[in-house]
Amino acid sequence: MSPAPTTAPEPGTTAAAGDEVGADDALTTKEGWRRFVDRQPRPPQMLSAAALAGLSGRVRAGYDDARRDYHCDLPLVSTPTIRQVITTSRLLIQLNRHQVSARRGVIISGASGTGKTTALTQLGRTHERHTRRRYPDDRYRLPVLYVTVPPAATPRMLACEFARFLGLPIPARANITDIVNAVCATAAHTRVELVCVDELHNISLTTRAGAEVSDTLKYFSERLPATFVYAGIDIERGDLFAGTRGRQIAGRFTVLPAAPFTYGTPDQREVWRALVATLEGLLRLHQHRPGALVALNEYLYQRTAGMIGSLSQLVRGAAVLAIADGTEKITRELLDVVPVDHAAAQADLASRRGKPRRRAAAG
Repeated sequence: MSPAPTTAPEPGTTAAAGDEVGADDALTTKEGWRRFVDRQPRPPQMLSAAALAGLSGRVRAGYDDARRDYHCDLPLVSTPTIRQVITTSRLLIQLNRHQVSARRGVIISGASGTGKTTALTQLGRTHERHTRRRYPDDRYRLPVLYVTVPPAATPRMLACEFARFLGLPIPARANITDIVNAVCATAAHTRVELVCVDELHNISLTTRAGAEVSDTLKYFSERLPATFVYAGIDIERGDLFAGTRGRQIAGRFTVLPAAPFTYGTPDQREVWRALVATLEGLLRLHQHRPGALVALNEYLYQRTAGMIGSLSQLVRGAAVLAIADGTEKITRELLDVVPVDHAAAQADLASRRGKPRRRAAAG
């Protein structure tokens, strides 16, 4: 979770100047990544009833808009998956620093909505902020490189993604060897230590193109003195570990599961309640009674099937509606109005019909 600011902003503001992210500021560019790492949203200042009553209509509207924006992008809640990914990956970064080959890496694998991309990006953000503290005067250091595997990727497409992050020009006639050499030279010069690769499930070793993309990733990992961390949907159930290539990947990578939270044992229920309590503590609603959301923790679990992404959507949506309708509090009736994703809705429906639902380890 981002550290809280030491000073409160004026009513009607939520973030430091320069926090707005432009349309072209994707995480897969160094500029977009830098803005993501730098961004620290500030919660809006909570006003007293007397101060609220004294606001003009225009100022009150701005104040409410700022709070809606804040709830649309609530600060990150640390989960067991995020903590495990950061701890394991940063250990491997240290162990890999003096390895010249066969460096170890991590694969984050799980269903959609279990927080894989969040864990991957928070790992990168944590490592980059730590590196900046160690080298405060090195403005040219790029400790983290973040890319996604395009659908139906080819080796050249993947190499172009690496080049695009670094801002390297890609001449139309450049072949893949030229691109890879330019990427590796630039990454070495800027001291890249961590390479985050998302959407790994877009690679299929059963196709020639997929196998070649896998080989290209391996080639990058051999050329770059960096730790590679991948994220993708149900990787261990696919074909990434099949055959000679797959066995080599399995021998070098630790798989960390990203799974839904569970609600079967007292300890599991307590972990879920703690997560809900943390989210509730972030709310900026004038009439919300502390503990009211925690009291609905079982209902929230049923609505979201234990998915952190679905829970976040549900709470954020209810907070926005509570400001819009003036109730300024989250109730079960209001939560019923907020839609959730199809997977969570189907799981909720199955639960209401009394069908058993497979429970995964807490994530």
